[in-house]
Amino acid sequence: MARSSHNSARTTQRAVARAFILNSCFWGVLCAQVPLAGVGTRIQLNSSDLAVLEAQEVRKDLSCTVDPVKPSLGFDLRFHGGYDINLPLRDVAGNENLLSVLVRVTSNARKDDPAYFVQRISVPKLPDDAKGEAVLGGLFDLGEGKYHVDLLMKDRSERVCSFYWDAEAALADRDKEIQPAIAAGAVERAEYEQFNEEPPVERAPGKPLNIKILVNFAPQNSSLSSLRPIDTLALVTVLRRLSREPQFGKFSVVAFNVQEQRVLYRQSSAERIDFPALGRAIQGVEPGKVDLKQLSQKHGEVSFLSDLIKKEIANDHPDALIFAGPKVLLDDSVPEEDLKPLASDVTYPVFYMNYNLNPQAIPWKDAIGKAIRNFRGVEFSISRPRDLWFAVSDVVSRIVKSNQAGNALVPGK
Repeated sequence: MARSSHNSARTTQRAVARAFILNSCFWGVLCAQVPLAGVGTRIQLNSSDLAVLEAQEVRKDLSCTVDPVKPSLGFDLRFHGGYDINLPLRDVAGNENLLSVLVRVTSNARKDDPAYFVQRISVPKLPDDAKGEAVLGGLFDLGEGKYHVDLLMKDRSERVCSFYWDAEAALADRDKEIQPAIAAGAVERAEYEQFNEEPPVERAPGKPLNIKILVNFAPQNSSLSSLRPIDTLALVTVLRRLSREPQFGKFSVVAFNVQEQRVLYRQSSAERIDFPALGRAIQGVEPGKVDLKQLSQKHGEVSFLSDLIKKEIANDHPDALIFAGPKVLLDDSVPEEDLKPLASDVTYPVFYMNYNLNPQAIPWKDAIGKAIRNFRGVEFSISRPRDLWFAVSDVVSRIVKSNQAGNALVPGK
C-alpha cells in the first residue's frame, strides 16, 4: 500500500499540521483523549512516529486488524470516514498498558496540509489468558474529494501497528446538487455535539420571512424510553438548514413530544434559533414515562396533538408552518371537525417533514400527515440524507414563491 508520493523530502522535515482529537473508546475502559496540540495550531511529531508514517509499510508488531470505514454522507450532510481496529486482548494482557493512536489524513488536493488526530487509551491490568478482541473505532469528517490515511498505533513497549489506505468522499451522480456541510478537500474532527450555536447568517435585505417550526422530538422506535443521536440528527439538520436561509429572518420553534403530551421548548419570533437552549430542553425526554393522569385519558395523545395544532395556528400568522419529526402512530386521528374551522385562516404554506428511517415498515400516513391535509399541507418523507437535502430545498423554494405571490397581490408592492 506504499505510495511514492509520500516517500519524499518530507521525511527529513518536521511534520506540521492541524491537530484534532479522535473520539473512540476501548471496551468500556476510560479513554483519555489528548490532542497533539490545540485545533488550528502547528505541531511537531517525534522522529520515530514520522518515520513509520513515511515508510508506508504495514506493520503488526502489535497484533491488529484495521478495517477502514468508507466515507458516507450523514444526515448532518457531512461525510464520515474512519476505521475500526480489532486487537486481541492477549496482546495487551498483563500489567496496565497505554495505547497511542495517531492518524494522518491527507487530501489529494492539499498534500502539504495534512490533518492529524491522536488519542491515548488506558488499558487496565488483564489476565495473561484474556480471551477475545477489543474493537477501537475512530471517525473524522471529510469534504468531497480523495484522501490518503495513515494510521499508527503503539503501546508502552513501542510495539507498532500501522496501516494505510485511500479513501474517497463522493456524491452519487444524481446527488450532485447537494452541498455538503464541509468544503471540498477539508478534514475536520467528528462533530458529536448536535446543538452547538449556529454562526451568524447575513440575511437578505427587506422584510424577513417569519417561519414557524413544530418539531416532535421522539425516538424512531416508539418503544424506546430515551432519545438517541440518530433520533435527533436529521431534525437538527432541518432546523440548521432553515436557519441558514438568507430570506428567513424570524424563527418560532416549538419542540414537543406527543407520547409525553407536553411542550418541551418554545422560542418565539427570534432572529436566531437558540440551539444550545433547545438541546438542554430535550435532554429530559422520556417517552416511555407516562403519569397516571395521562393513562386515565382515553385519547390523551390525540387531544394533546389537536390542542397543540389549534393553539399554534390560532395564535400566529407566519409566512410558513413546518412540522418535523418521526411518525406519530395513534389509535385515532385528530378529528377533522377540530381543525376544519381553522382552515380558512391558514393562508400560508404548511409542510410536514416526516423523518422515517424504515419507510417499508411504516408506509402509512400518521396523525400529523393526516392533520395537515386540512390545511392543504405538503408532506415529505425523509429516510436518507439525500431526502433531507431535497425536501428542505423544495420547502424553501415553495415558501419564497408563496411570499412573492402574496406580495404581488398587495397593492403598491
